[in-house]
Amino acid sequence: MVLRQKQSAVGRRGAFGLEERRSALAHLRQTIERRERDIVAALMRDFGKPEPEVILTEILPVLQEIRHTMRHLKGWMRERRVAPTLSTLGTSARIRPEPRGVCLIIAPWNYPFNLALSPLVSALAAGNSAVVKPSEMTPATSRVIAEIIEQTFPADLVAVVEGGREVSQRLLEQPFDHIFFTGSPEVGKVVMAAAAKHLASVTLELGGKSPTIVGPGADVEKAARWIAFGKFVNAGQTCIAPDHVFVHKSVEAAFTAALRRTILRAYGDNPRESRDYARIVNAHHAGRLGALLADAVEKGARVSFGGEAEGTFLAPTLIEAITPQMRIDEEEIFGPILPLIPYDGVDTVIARINERPKPLALYVFDREPGFAQDVIARTSSGGVGVNLTTLHYSHPALPFGGVNHSGMGAAHGHYGFRAFSHEKPILTERWSAVPLLFPPYTQRVKRLIRMARRLLG
Repeated sequence: MVLRQKQSAVGRRGAFGLEERRSALAHLRQTIERRERDIVAALMRDFGKPEPEVILTEILPVLQEIRHTMRHLKGWMRERRVAPTLSTLGTSARIRPEPRGVCLIIAPWNYPFNLALSPLVSALAAGNSAVVKPSEMTPATSRVIAEIIEQTFPADLVAVVEGGREVSQRLLEQPFDHIFFTGSPEVGKVVMAAAAKHLASVTLELGGKSPTIVGPGADVEKAARWIAFGKFVNAGQTCIAPDHVFVHKSVEAAFTAALRRTILRAYGDNPRESRDYARIVNAHHAGRLGALLADAVEKGARVSFGGEAEGTFLAPTLIEAITPQMRIDEEEIFGPILPLIPYDGVDTVIARINERPKPLALYVFDREPGFAQDVIARTSSGGVGVNLTTLHYSHPALPFGGVNHSGMGAAHGHYGFRAFSHEKPILTERWSAVPLLFPPYTQRVKRLIRMARRLLG
């Protein structure tokens, strides 16, 4: 009953122009700032996320998205004029961005605040109304999101629907105009199939096994710092975290030693007691990661660092001697286990990457720019980081998204605005010569058509 009430409350609105959109975003920013302590406390309850990490990876990205959007929104909303072609001389053309309508945003559990509200910023900027479905796996954060939205927006503009899988299924049965989903490729297929029943457009932010390559010319200390941060922040539960690292044999020992030092410096000898290290979201996912690790060890892999586990704690772990027969080599890890894979020639690495579904991110470390450019030219991925990891997500002027298996469409900044907009083309006749080609097709008209073919074709 509550679900039906909320669905009917959100609907297509009348004029929702620049000032109304700016006002909605400004109110959202104010509410987030006012409720910051509650957001931090909720994420600590849900999976022990440290306060600095909450600010850095959950709150700051949303505030930055709001700031960037408010600064550029007027330009994004403006009609764009398009120059005529030879065939359309005598007409004027323009493109008008319009709201798609009522949008559904389904958020994941790993960054439950950021990945619920960042898409909402884009949806509001484009003039839409929205229903937000937070993850039931982070209930404290879900409740705070609901309170923030209820305190900020009228019910016919934004609503929150909380609940589990059955609630998501019921939402997907409704005729939304656009669906923005963040989650696994497997669930993304379900979302896309449901959207197809209503011919709704979709943005799918998915995942995959994002590879990292440490080249023979890499600065191993820099590589170790960036890879450790990208992999172990949020206890590895990041869709663009380095999933596994290919390390050139000439720098393998130095890199591995640097990586161990970096982990110890970040989380200490006993990361279980570290205030800077998060936990796995629940017992189910902790068990899944434990099973991946056990399967690998049983089949010959070697844990060379970490591996300690208790409850929802899993230490930063390095694992070596991976083979294709192991589940950890096939499944997205999505946790603090990092396979290190030595290699001799980059051709072998590129072939291995191209054998698999296209990843959401790919990272390359080497001082020689040509090394990275070669890898980029010969692979396909959603995004690329050169001598860094994960930071491309935070650049508001870059599109963020995957390709094929790792996603569809893009988010952030202008790209998020466009994802939630219909770009309507408008062509106006002024003194076009095209009517000269209309039937009846006399000899004179046929000659003109032949001339047009020679000229335009």
